[in-house]
Amino acid sequence: MRELAGRGQRGNSVAWSQPAALNSPVMPDALRIVAAALLWQQGRLLICQRSPGGDFPNQWEFPGGKAEPGEPPEEALRRELEEELGIAAQIGQEIWRVVHSYPGRKPLQLLFFAVHRYQGHIENRVFQQVLWVSPRDLLQYDFLEADRLLIEKLATGEVLLVAEGN
Repeated sequence: MRELAGRGQRGNSVAWSQPAALNSPVMPDALRIVAAALLWQQGRLLICQRSPGGDFPNQWEFPGGKAEPGEPPEEALRRELEEELGIAAQIGQEIWRVVHSYPGRKPLQLLFFAVHRYQGHIENRVFQQVLWVSPRDLLQYDFLEADRLLIEKLATGEVLLVAEGN
């Protein structure tokens, strides 16, 4: 199923609710791959607020980051979660993907993966703050534009995360 997100003046997004192959014809090689974690624990998701001095200051996002050339998204996410939060994560299935263009920047493909299990204790290493919130409360936070369609679907229950094995 393919869905088009709203096209605002700040950027454009095209989202898929079902994973597509990474070499899909709708994903040109020019796209930068970004992997993000939907860290799920006791009915809540981990969200992170960007620092006031960087790109997109004070906005909220899910933890993760850019894949290096040739690096599989799951490996990039595992590396980023260790760097940002100090955890060794078991990366689950891809839940959502979106292609987004921010003005004046190279388009990116953002892949969201479920993470139900990890080792270690979450340590905030790079963010202004990190919070565990219920999906219905996500709409209260100012998320990055590329995340917003997924945020709406998580908040309304259209996209669900359940414990592995259920």
